[in-house]
Amino acid sequence: MNTSFHHTGEPLRRVFFAAVASLVLMCASGSALAQAAWPTKSVRIVVGFAPGGTTDVMARVVAQGLTEALGQTVIVDNKPGASGNIAAGEVIKAAPDGYTLFVAPTSVETANPSLFKSPILPSRDLTPVMSIGRTQMYLITRPGLEVKDTKQLIAMAKANPGKLSYASAGTGTPPQLAGELFKQSTGTFITHVPYRGAAPALQDVMASQADLAFDPGIAFPHIKSGKVKLLAVASDKKSPFFPDVPTYADLGIKNAGLDIWFGLWVPNNTPAEVTARLSRELAKVLATAAVKQRFGDLGAEPVTLETAEFKKLLAEEGKTLSALIRDRKIVVE
Repeated sequence: MNTSFHHTGEPLRRVFFAAVASLVLMCASGSALAQAAWPTKSVRIVVGFAPGGTTDVMARVVAQGLTEALGQTVIVDNKPGASGNIAAGEVIKAAPDGYTLFVAPTSVETANPSLFKSPILPSRDLTPVMSIGRTQMYLITRPGLEVKDTKQLIAMAKANPGKLSYASAGTGTPPQLAGELFKQSTGTFITHVPYRGAAPALQDVMASQADLAFDPGIAFPHIKSGKVKLLAVASDKKSPFFPDVPTYADLGIKNAGLDIWFGLWVPNNTPAEVTARLSRELAKVLATAAVKQRFGDLGAEPVTLETAEFKKLLAEEGKTLSALIRDRKIVVE
C-alpha cells in the first residue's frame, strides 16, 4: 500500500507543481498584458504655467505627438501658480498609473525648494522620466547702451556700481538667477528690476527703461530687427540660432551659464513598464523634424536626456541654484 501511495503521489506532485507554474505564468502574462495595454484612456499632462508660455507650448507639442504615438488623447491641463508648485502638488497626489504626467522647467525641482516655504519637494515626491528640451539665455541690452561687447559692459558696471539695471521675469525666475550668476562671476553690482513675466521685461529693455536682460529666447525677432543688442550667449554652449555670438566660455566668464531645461515627471511608483514606454515614444516624438521646428520657433531645442542623465543634471543644477539663492539672499515674497 505504501509503495502504491508512493507511486501515485509523485504524479500528483507533478500535477500540483504544473498547476502552480501555470497559475504564475497566467498572472505574469495577465500583468504584462495589462501594462502593455497602457494607455486605455486619455492621458493628462499637468503644466504649472498659463497657456501660451514656453512650458505650455512645449507640453502641447509633446501632447500632440504622444496622442498619435499612443493612440489615446493626451491633453494639457494648466494649473498656474507658485512657479509650478501648485501643479507639482497635484501630480504628487495623483494615482501612479501613467495617466497623470508633469511637464515643467527643471527649476521647479532645483530652485523652488530654496525659494518657497512649501512642503512640496519634487526631488522626493516625483520620478523624473527624461528631459524634453532646453532653451539658452541671451545677454541683451537696450539699443542705446554705449557698449560694443560684454567686456565693455562689465567695465561700465564696475565703474558705476548699481547704476545699470537688469530686467527679469520676476524674483526667483531663471532670468533673475542668470543675472545673479553673472554678477557673482564678474564681481559687478547691477540693480535687479523684477517684472511679471519675460515679455514685459523685454518691452522695458526695448523702451530703454532697463539697461539689460537675460532673455530666454523671446527677443529673437527684436535682436534681428535691432531693437535690442545681443552681446553674449549666457551659456558655455554655442547657440544653434546665433552660432557666431560669443558664449560665456569664449569670454572667460566662469560658473555663470544657466540653460533652462524642461522635463517630464510622473508620480512615484508609476510602473516601470509604463515609464519605459513613455520614454521610448517621447524620444521618437522629439526626434521628428516637425517638433524641432516648433521648438525652434520658441528658441528651444528638443534635447532628450534619459533618466540617469536627467537625474544627474537635476542634482548638479540643484546644488548650484540652492547655493546661489542662499548666498544672494533671494527671497520670493
